[in-house]
Amino acid sequence: MPADVLAATLVAPGRLELRRYPYPEELERGAVLLRMLASGICGTDKHTFKGETQQYTGTDHVSTTPFPIVQGHENLGEVVAIGDGGATAFDGSSLAIGDRVVPAPNRACGECEYCRGNFPYYFCRRLENYGNSLTSAEAPHLFGGWAEYLYVRPRTPVFKVPEHVPDRVAVLTEIFAVTHSLDLVRGMRRPGGFQEGDTVAVMGAGPVGIAHAATSRLMGASTVIAIDPFRPRVELTGELGATDLIVASAGDASLLGDVRDLTGGRGVDVVVDATGHPDSFGPSLDLLRDGGTLVEVGAFVDLGTVPVNPATILGRNLTIIGVAGEDARVYDRTLAMFAEHHGEVPFHKAVTHQFPLVDVELAMQTALGADSAMKVVITPNA
Repeated sequence: MPADVLAATLVAPGRLELRRYPYPEELERGAVLLRMLASGICGTDKHTFKGETQQYTGTDHVSTTPFPIVQGHENLGEVVAIGDGGATAFDGSSLAIGDRVVPAPNRACGECEYCRGNFPYYFCRRLENYGNSLTSAEAPHLFGGWAEYLYVRPRTPVFKVPEHVPDRVAVLTEIFAVTHSLDLVRGMRRPGGFQEGDTVAVMGAGPVGIAHAATSRLMGASTVIAIDPFRPRVELTGELGATDLIVASAGDASLLGDVRDLTGGRGVDVVVDATGHPDSFGPSLDLLRDGGTLVEVGAFVDLGTVPVNPATILGRNLTIIGVAGEDARVYDRTLAMFAEHHGEVPFHKAVTHQFPLVDVELAMQTALGADSAMKVVITPNA
């Protein structure tokens, strides 16, 4: 075992440093140590890097980032050590040395009202987030995936990766698990919801948007419209399932007319707003047919408010669903989807850039600035 572990540490907004931490020689009972294979740069990571650190705004468990932290919560690793008593995957099977796994990015307390009520993790009042809320100032330090090793605490959901799913696809599990948002609205009683044959517009063709485009098409959407101002992102979304491509910003005057033309003047059944910017919220509502449903998945970090007329929502009978993250209960299903469809759907193309750990600053700048960048991945042990 190594004497120490190299980890990219965000010591303050805009300041990434490569630091070394002690290798965890003793693990808690039920804990797991992973040798990291890949870790994605999420939109939340970019916000945190820029100093936009307030999360779960408007709730009684609002949080801010406790610097310093090791970022990285879209993780794929290999089990190299297990605490006393063994450890189990989310499906109840035993974990073993050498297993390739995806750990969930969150550890719920299991005791609060929402945990006892089987709500998704993001309702938990004492939630821990890998790469976000766990500071590297406290031992064993390695609570984020941008490191050679990741320490996974007991009771963290862990999922085994099917043998034939490539690393470059498996690292997308967390992002694709966010598409449980479509499960929330599937089969809702009309006028709202999502049903087979419906039309879906995805506002913002970043990683979350492209995942929703691919998943909605696999779920039976007849039309999937990808909307983004950057042509390479829109075209890539077309390769993964979008049927119609619009290169435009949310505020472009021509956007509403273009979408109405594609839907016979009707508007779409479901809009997935995945831009991460509040300015797209109003235009997303405009794209809906009367009685349509807006799935808001992009506004995880507080970036400000927008004017909305409640009378419009009422008069048009619109449904708005807010989704604060993925759900551990869909990870196994997501990995099974990858196993079944990765031969026909080029999920791997969503990973447009890979960087070694020593180039973490370049990786972040690429994720922030490159118009062609989709999912930027760090490979700590490449």
